[in-house]
Amino acid sequence: MTLAHKLSEERRARLAAERLLELKQAELFAANRKLGKHAEQLSNEIVETRAEVDSVRTENQKVRSDLEVANEKIEIAERRLWHSIETIQDGFAFFDSDGRMIAANPSYLSVFDGLEEVQPGITYARLLQVLTDEGIVHIGDTSSADWRKAMQDRWHKKIPPPVVLRLWNGEYIKLLDQRGHGGDIVSLALNITDTVRYEAKLKKEQKRAEAASRAKSAFLANMSHEIRTPMNGVVGMADLLLDTGLSEEQRLFASTIKNSGEALLGIINDVLDYSKIEAEKLILRPEPFDLERCIHEVMTLLQPSAREKGIVLIVDYDLFLPTLFVGDQGRIRQVLTNLIGNAVKFTSKGHVMVRVVGETHEHTGHCEVHVAVEDTGIGIPADKIDHIFGEFNQVEDERNRAFEGTGLGLSITKRLIDLMQGKIWVDSVETEGSAFGFQLTLPVEEDLGLNPPALPSVVRNVLVVDDREVNRSLLEKQMQQMGATVVSCSSGQAAMDRVSDVDLILTDYGMPGMDGLELTEALRARGCTVPVVLLSSDPARVQADPLMNNLQGVLKKPVSRRDLFRKIADAINADVPEITETPELPDKVDQRKMRILAAEDNKTNQLVLGKLLKTLDIELRFANNGFEALEAFEDMQPDMIFMDISMPKMDGKEATGRIRQKPGGTDVPIVALTAHAVNGDEEGILSAGLDHYLTKPLRKAAIFDMIAQHIPKHATNPFPEEEPRQSGT
Repeated sequence: MTLAHKLSEERRARLAAERLLELKQAELFAANRKLGKHAEQLSNEIVETRAEVDSVRTENQKVRSDLEVANEKIEIAERRLWHSIETIQDGFAFFDSDGRMIAANPSYLSVFDGLEEVQPGITYARLLQVLTDEGIVHIGDTSSADWRKAMQDRWHKKIPPPVVLRLWNGEYIKLLDQRGHGGDIVSLALNITDTVRYEAKLKKEQKRAEAASRAKSAFLANMSHEIRTPMNGVVGMADLLLDTGLSEEQRLFASTIKNSGEALLGIINDVLDYSKIEAEKLILRPEPFDLERCIHEVMTLLQPSAREKGIVLIVDYDLFLPTLFVGDQGRIRQVLTNLIGNAVKFTSKGHVMVRVVGETHEHTGHCEVHVAVEDTGIGIPADKIDHIFGEFNQVEDERNRAFEGTGLGLSITKRLIDLMQGKIWVDSVETEGSAFGFQLTLPVEEDLGLNPPALPSVVRNVLVVDDREVNRSLLEKQMQQMGATVVSCSSGQAAMDRVSDVDLILTDYGMPGMDGLELTEALRARGCTVPVVLLSSDPARVQADPLMNNLQGVLKKPVSRRDLFRKIADAINADVPEITETPELPDKVDQRKMRILAAEDNKTNQLVLGKLLKTLDIELRFANNGFEALEAFEDMQPDMIFMDISMPKMDGKEATGRIRQKPGGTDVPIVALTAHAVNGDEEGILSAGLDHYLTKPLRKAAIFDMIAQHIPKHATNPFPEEEPRQSGT
């Protein structure tokens, strides 16, 4: 091989090595550049990591600082909490789920009087042991073991009930324990000594107040009895005196005595009722009653006063309204008596009308009853109406200073209506009259599907004769509601020309010119045979008149719907449906006299009752006490007994109870006569076995009405025909 050739190969090898070196250098440069970028990235990451570490370190320092602050606050709050707990007078303690004390304040521990054993760590069971062993708690007659068991059973309940402990020193502790979700218990021991002592004081004061209230009630009842007993003699004797032959001056004196006595009794009743209402001891006693009959009974009691003043009493009871309801009849009667009595009292001419309407709800069986008492009296000034229902309020002016009273009647009336969940109102025009109304929602006691009474089929045309327009209007409406065509006349003379084509005549008695009896006599003289029913506020006077034979019926005013329907049916010999009504007096036959026993220890009352009954054809016997009443009952077997309640040796209640146990004693009607008039006495008396209740002073009409209701079938009618009276229609 030549040198040139060798040099050429070396050159080629050197070039190849140079190219390889360049290649390796290029690769190394690329690797260095890549490594540099990686190092730069890593450096950046390191910088970022350091920044993050610094940030975390700073945050950790901040968190550590916040935690230190929070811990300080917690420590401060705990110190303050425990300081507060330690300073409160009531005990406070924590127990874990095993019943071991975690902590307790000094008040809680002070109960144990410094016993070293009682401290955090002691169990609840051991606490109970200490309480009984050391005599800290008063457990009465209960054994220590039973008491601790009861306390343990209470402790383990999900919600431990509160318990009151009496300590040895007379203090009272109320334990209130509450269980947490983890089973821990927070226990509060409240010192309620002052509360217990205050409650004991209140109970003592309550007993004293109740005793005072009972003493007050007894005093009122006793005063009522003590006043009514002599007043029975005063009013009764004055009433009897008025039935004797007196001069005008003597009659005035006797009438004044009677009216003054009755006025005093009215004041006593108002005061007793008001005191009962104020003490919130007035209780309603609902029972079935006839509202229409109740109204007419009140009207009957007020009829003499109205007749003396020449005013007419009228009842307009909606024909389609039920009459039987459930309510406190006594209280409703009291409301009616107050309102109607006031109307009569403040009316000198015209009329007093009681208007009754209502709306029946068949789906509830209740009726919304509206009663209005309208009068043509002195009226009430507009500026006085808002005060009319207040206590001790009266409308005082020159016109009515003569009207005496307590001023409690309307206040009591409003209280009674409010108690019965009703409403009361008044409308009045001065000098023209007033209208007092009240609304009550009462359960209906009769079948709401019954139709109202209808006239007999033969009665189609009715002639109404009355000189007062208000009376004519009422009768017209009632007859038209019963299906009749009505012709009205204001005088007997006018009626003489209108009797053709009528089936029935309803005429008033006391009309000027020609009264009802004279009209009937004139019609009979002309051959008119149309049935005539006469209406009068004093039927006894009509029945004593020889012209009575021309009539087919007499009705006492104001007339109830049932009585009107019955009399009309009787007048034309039509069938009469059975209607509950006051028993009629039996016809007088040749039978024995009615036997009446009166048990009364007061000689004056015996005299009054004897004089009241002297006109009756009866066998009357008196007993001075309960023992004598028992002997007289066995001896005479009375048909009726009037029983005084307050008698020596044996009172009326005990005597009644013993009579009821004797043969025939359950059948004889016994009527209580009492001077006690406090509300609530009636229920106690009737519950002792008596049938009825009358308060003193005794009123002739009430006594006679009671006798009339209980005349036995085998006794003669004790009521003779009364002499005609001097006034009244």
